[in-house]
Amino acid sequence: MQTISKALNTPRKLFPFFHLSPLSSFSPMASPSPSLKRVYPFSTDSPTHAPLKRVGTHNGSFHCDEALGCFMILLTHKFSGAHIIRTRDPQVLESLDAVLDVGGVYDPSRDRYDHHQKGFGEVFGHGFLTKLSSAGLVYKRFGMEIIAKELKLELAHPDVFRLFISVYRNFMEAIDAIDNGINQYDTDKPPRYVNNTSLSSRVGRLNLDWTDPDQSAEKENEAFEKAMSLAGGEFLDNVRSLAKSWLPARSIVVDCLLARKDIDPSGEIMVLPKFCPWKLHLFELEEEMKSDPLVKYVVYQDERSKHWRVQAVAVSPDSFESRKPLPEQWRGLRDGDLSEKSGIPGSVFVHMSGFIGGNVSYEGALAMAKAALKF
Repeated sequence: MQTISKALNTPRKLFPFFHLSPLSSFSPMASPSPSLKRVYPFSTDSPTHAPLKRVGTHNGSFHCDEALGCFMILLTHKFSGAHIIRTRDPQVLESLDAVLDVGGVYDPSRDRYDHHQKGFGEVFGHGFLTKLSSAGLVYKRFGMEIIAKELKLELAHPDVFRLFISVYRNFMEAIDAIDNGINQYDTDKPPRYVNNTSLSSRVGRLNLDWTDPDQSAEKENEAFEKAMSLAGGEFLDNVRSLAKSWLPARSIVVDCLLARKDIDPSGEIMVLPKFCPWKLHLFELEEEMKSDPLVKYVVYQDERSKHWRVQAVAVSPDSFESRKPLPEQWRGLRDGDLSEKSGIPGSVFVHMSGFIGGNVSYEGALAMAKAALKF
């Protein structure tokens, strides 16, 4: 049985990477002072009644879900500063204040968050159907509290819930799915390539290698602490990125979607006055507003070239298939050839797949979008 002592009541001195500082700089791989012992084997001399709460997870090989779950639960008011106990001893687990990824029980009223037991089928809800891992269970229970702290908003503020859903969609769901062995695509065909760059893969590589001469509990706990830091750092980076960039874009997309018929009577062209993350907002808002017809093209200015883009909207947020690709006759053409073929001066390019094209002017890009609707 092993213990990671998390003295989070002095986070800046001992564990700066566990200090929750809303929308501030964050170094997920920061290391505490080498002179301070961070991890030590649990012994019978250890206090049976720790002054801080104790959160348990299993020892041995670890995965991304329990590493992230432990990180997140320490960000909550209830478990701030808790000790992490790594063990599979049922009697010890029963005595702890919270248990993640071990113990065979899911009961949020008792802060038990395991997902391995027979008959378990908990999902996040809100339209998501992926079975939860221990990280997903912790996020479902405490995610809004963590996000409210990050945004410095009341729990009931609508932006807290919006970000709660978005973080699950963009970050948490993949961790749940990978841990539960759920394929990303419904197919029996083998993947065309191997991807070992996901967060789950990188956390897995932090486990002790069989060739490491030191296989001690202390070394294993050090590796788990690095896994918590890596997973937690990327979690907070995702939350903060969505809060800083994605969330403010929503109001822009709302205004543009409402004004789309001023751009073209069809209502199938939307113009952004300034580029912003629009794709997911558009899908959500179209559903909320029951938009009909759906937007086919979005026109916006490229910040670097100052040229204008016309982009075909995908059939779904994660699809490469467009609702209405730019005309096949234009695809792969550039500059003069494209301007001649399309009859629209200033045309710059159309991608081979037809998902995006460009023109030197706003008027030209809008003309491309309007012409494309007629094909």
